[in-house]
Amino acid sequence: MDYEKILSRTAQEIKPSGIRKFFDLIGSMNDVIALTVGQPDFVTPWHIRVSAIESLERGNTYYTSNSGTPELRAEISSYMKRRFDLSYDPASEIIVTVGGSEAIDLAMRALVNPGDEVIVPQPSFVCYGPIASLAGGVPIVLETKEEDCFKLTPAALKAALTPKTKLLVLPYPNNPTGAILTGEELEGIAEVLRGTDVMVLSDEIYAELTYGRDHVSIASLPGMRERTVVASGFSKSYAMTGWRLGYTLAPAEVTKQMLKIHQYAIMCAPTASQFAAVEAMKNGDADIEMMRAEYNRRRRYLVGGLRGMGIECFQPEGAFYAWPNISKFGMPSEAFCQKLLYEGGVVIVPGTAFGECGEGFARISYAYSVEHIAKALDRIEKFISKLS
Repeated sequence: MDYEKILSRTAQEIKPSGIRKFFDLIGSMNDVIALTVGQPDFVTPWHIRVSAIESLERGNTYYTSNSGTPELRAEISSYMKRRFDLSYDPASEIIVTVGGSEAIDLAMRALVNPGDEVIVPQPSFVCYGPIASLAGGVPIVLETKEEDCFKLTPAALKAALTPKTKLLVLPYPNNPTGAILTGEELEGIAEVLRGTDVMVLSDEIYAELTYGRDHVSIASLPGMRERTVVASGFSKSYAMTGWRLGYTLAPAEVTKQMLKIHQYAIMCAPTASQFAAVEAMKNGDADIEMMRAEYNRRRRYLVGGLRGMGIECFQPEGAFYAWPNISKFGMPSEAFCQKLLYEGGVVIVPGTAFGECGEGFARISYAYSVEHIAKALDRIEKFISKLS
C-alpha cells in the first residue's frame, strides 16, 4: 500500500507536538528531572473524587444529554457569572466537552470555512494551527514580542486583518510565556474587531491561575460577547487533567452548530466526570486558592533562581510556566535542550515547540514541587557553568 497517496495530505503535513517529543525522550533514561508537562502535580481534591465515586455507586453510568447534564451546565453558568461576570444560558449557550481541546476543535470546525484565515498569536500552545488546518482554514501566525511582554497588540492585530480573516485565537493567560492581557489591553483588541465580522476564540483554560490581578474575559467587554467563543475546562484550576472535561460558552446560534458536531463526533462527555465537576464548581473555590498560592510560590522561586544564575526570564503573570531567554548560550533552542537533557539531566521544552518565534527561549513548567524545582535548578546551574 502506498500510504503517502492514501492518507490525508492535511494530516501528513501536521507536525507532531514538540512538547511530547521531549517528554518521550526521557522514557528510557534514568536520573532525569523533568520540567516539561503542563499538568498539576496535585491530586484532584478528595471531595471532588467522592462525588464521582458516589455517582458510580448510584449507577449513573449512562449517556448524558449531548450538551452535558442540566446540573453541570447550570453550575457552569452560575460559576462564570460569579467569577468572571459572564452570563450564558445553560440551556442554549453551553456545551460540556471532552477537555478544553475538544472545545477548541468544536469552535474551529463550526466557524471556519475552507480558505478562511485564522490568526494565531505565537508563542502559544501547539494545537491552534493544526486544528485550524484540519478545519480547512489557513493559520496566520502573528508573532508577539518580548519587548511587548508577549502580548498581542492592537496595532499588530489591525495589520494582520484581511478580507479573509474569520477568527482570532486569543490564548491568554498564555502557555508558554505566562503573559496575560488586562482589561484595558483587551479593550484595545476589542476596538480593532468591532465593526468587523471577525470572531474570537478565547482560550481561558488558565483563567483561575493569575498572579497579582484577576482574569478578565474579552467576552465581558461591550459588543464582544456576540463574536466570542470561550473555551475552558477543569484540568488546570482543579487538577482534573485525567477527567477530560471542558466546556464552551458562545451565542446560541454558534452553540447550535457546535453541538451538531459534538453529537456526531463525541456524543457526550464522561458521566462520572460531570458529577465531579458539579462538586468542583460548587465547593472548590478554596482548592483553587490553595493551588494558586502554591504555584505563585513556585513561580517566584523558579524565576528568582534562573535570574540568580544569570538567565534572563520574563516574569509570568499567569498559567504555570516560565519562559527564559537562552539565546546567550549561542545555540538553537532545541540543541540547548537536548544538551541539557543528555549532559545536565534536566528536560525542558525548546521554545520552537510553540512556534518558530520561540527560537532563543525555552518553556519550564512549575507545576512541580519546590523541592523538584530546586534539584533541577541546581543541575541547570552546573550545566551552564560548564558552557561558559
